Amino acid sequence: MGNFLAGKVVAVTGAGRGIGRAVAVAAAAEGARVVVNDYGVGVDGAAPTSEVAESVVKEIEAAGGEAVAVADDISTMEGGRRVTDVALASYGRLDGVVCVAGILRERMLFNMSEQEWDAVVATHLKGTFTVFRAASAVMRAQRSGTLIGFTSGNHQGSVSQANYSAAKGGIISLVRSAALGLHKYGVTANAVAPVARTRMSANVPMELTEIGEPEDVAAMVVYLLSERAKEQGVTGQVYTVAGPKIAVWAQPAELRAAYAEGAWTPQRIAEVLPGSVGVDPMPMLERLAAMERAAKEGDRPNAR
Repeated sequence: MGNFLAGKVVAVTGAGRGIGRAVAVAAAAEGARVVVNDYGVGVDGAAPTSEVAESVVKEIEAAGGEAVAVADDISTMEGGRRVTDVALASYGRLDGVVCVAGILRERMLFNMSEQEWDAVVATHLKGTFTVFRAASAVMRAQRSGTLIGFTSGNHQGSVSQANYSAAKGGIISLVRSAALGLHKYGVTANAVAPVARTRMSANVPMELTEIGEPEDVAAMVVYLLSERAKEQGVTGQVYTVAGPKIAVWAQPAELRAAYAEGAWTPQRIAEVLPGSVGVDPMPMLERLAAMERAAKEGDRPNAR
């Protein structure tokens, strides 16, 4: 047992399998008492079971740690609040929440149903909000705490997962808003974009050249939950973790601007925009073209 998180109470959603489980186990191994939340559903969000969360609690306890299971659905306000309530009832405080829970409903945008959109956004984006909402109230009163959301490189866009990409982009904005709004209360907020071998990544239709294991991601999360990260001023950041690689994403910023003398007209925009404002190239379009070329040649395309 380590002591990087000694004395802290940490709640992890989606902690029954994959990255969430690795985070829960790693946090416990570093001295945290852990609330293990998992609704126990499949990748498609079906067939919930409480046994998944309970099995991770037993694993943590067998290794000498402390943990408690919560099988609630965090896509509801009641479920998100329950995670915080159990932490307080069991351990008297809450120092960090890590929102890993997610599902997939893959479909092209023009074929996507309302239910497929709602289910994915509810689990990823609303599920992060419900937990952040309840936890942030406690952390504000404590004047300390850490919120961690899970995003994806797919926040740049996706061919057949518009619901997932939109939710993951929303999580980044939610994390940045939390970092801004809670900074004066001593609360930090960050996001992690993992590239690791999980049930979800098994369905990626390309060969990932940079990929790691859930334990690689867990190490980063433990750091972000720690006092070291807070002392080093880490908040409002988005980090990719892919095996041996850790990368930070840029903050949103304007690239170029042009100003009109008088009112803009469509014609004037057409004349001015290409030369003075232009476009910001979309890397995902270039990758998509490369994938299409590789597919025509019978190869499994690579993606970084």
